[in-house]
Amino acid sequence: MRQLPSRRQTSRRITHPAFSFQLPASSFQHPVSDPPWEPGYLRLHRSGELAERARGAGAALARCELCPRGCGVDRLNGGRGVCRGAADPVIASWNVHPWEEPPISGTRGSGTIFFSGCTGQCRFCQNYPISQFGYGNRVTVDRFAEMMLELQARGCHNINFVTPTHFVPQILAAVDAAAAQGLRIPLVYNTSGYETVPTLRLLEGLVDIWLPDAKYADDIVARRISGFPDYVAANQATLREIHRQVGDALILDTDGIARRGMIIRHLVLPAGLAGTAEVLHWIAQALSPRVHVSLMDQYFPAYKVLDDPVLGRKITAEEYAAALDAFAAAGLANGWMQEHDAACQLNAGRFEFCSG
Repeated sequence: MRQLPSRRQTSRRITHPAFSFQLPASSFQHPVSDPPWEPGYLRLHRSGELAERARGAGAALARCELCPRGCGVDRLNGGRGVCRGAADPVIASWNVHPWEEPPISGTRGSGTIFFSGCTGQCRFCQNYPISQFGYGNRVTVDRFAEMMLELQARGCHNINFVTPTHFVPQILAAVDAAAAQGLRIPLVYNTSGYETVPTLRLLEGLVDIWLPDAKYADDIVARRISGFPDYVAANQATLREIHRQVGDALILDTDGIARRGMIIRHLVLPAGLAGTAEVLHWIAQALSPRVHVSLMDQYFPAYKVLDDPVLGRKITAEEYAAALDAFAAAGLANGWMQEHDAACQLNAGRFEFCSG
């Protein structure tokens, strides 16, 4: 395991079913004591603002412009854009997930809800049956709300919406319904980072923890291997807006579980295709060196790249070491790294916390 440079700090050991890591006392802000905290969506629910947002966003599906593609299709009457979403949510799975970053999965898991379809078209997507082939079940908003309540009843620390952009109106409506029936745990928005500011503002005060990707530093690469037009500008606008909403701090409860904040994820790709050094430098300079970044060493070839001369392999130990060097060179202070083991795919969820 390669460590990033760190200063001497008081720390405490946290145990986790998949992770072992140090939690430096000065790396996070404002531990939240029970019981004063509550998730932001409850205030929006009680005021009626959440229901109002859901109605407005749902009506706007008649000319859908939720993502930067701005397809403009009428999803209320059978239209389909790139994401293939319609009026009702389509959910591929909902379950307890132990493999997110430790403040997200904690000791009891994150309650992930995977949506079908995607605004991207990644040639290496590991979830391609869901994202590209649309496998999943069409559900009502009421059933969607029940799924959240079931995950809460199973002890999950949070509800984690995975690839959610194209179903934001349905999320608003379902959270409003679930809040009325006792939903009380934080909401996580787990996104490719390809968003519009108006869509993000629909979620302001609703999403507690943001998990956006910063995938690429080059638009040509982003379009060629992930099908995203103008990814870099859209992604940077996304990250700026999320940072405006929640700032630098990753706020934890007394058990080290996240309650509010953002963690930016970056997946290191073979041959430097993600532009890791440029992405990390931009985050530190444009947002803050204190933003938490998860530097991910879990790429493996899937879907359309199995025989690709560049993408048809995992990254090497040297490539991940270079990414860690770029993290340090950018002056980033907080984040997670993963243990590199080219011979084993099962370590993909193993994170270690780093504080510079």
